[in-house]
Amino acid sequence: MKLSPYVFYSGTCEEAINHYQRILGGDIVMMSRYGDGPGAEELSADAKNLVMHGRLVFEGQTLMASDAHPSMPNNGSHGFSLALNFTDLEKAERVFNGLAEGGSVTMPLQKTFWAERFGMLTDRYGIEWMVNAGESV
Repeated sequence: MKLSPYVFYSGTCEEAINHYQRILGGDIVMMSRYGDGPGAEELSADAKNLVMHGRLVFEGQTLMASDAHPSMPNNGSHGFSLALNFTDLEKAERVFNGLAEGGSVTMPLQKTFWAERFGMLTDRYGIEWMVNAGESV
């Protein structure tokens, strides 16, 4: 079994997935639109272009995402963070800085009692992230 996060956006899904691919690497293996699915004839032209399902695969991980359907608005994400764990400190710093661009840092990437580096941020799309690197003994 594998747990894969599924994140919802309000019209910025495609931009977010492309942004994450630039930072995390990997491949966008799917990007389907509401206009390609059932009931598309009832949607506005803008709604038809929204992402119904996107999937980014990187380093054996999968991040899935969608724009909220117009009939079910996105109320934001609350009560969780997406956590990335690294052994490579330089890569952790690069990813943290990339995700932080245009967002807000909650806790700068720094040494803690459990790791060589740990930091928290909310990215430009409102998604909360935690980056952990080089667990200490």
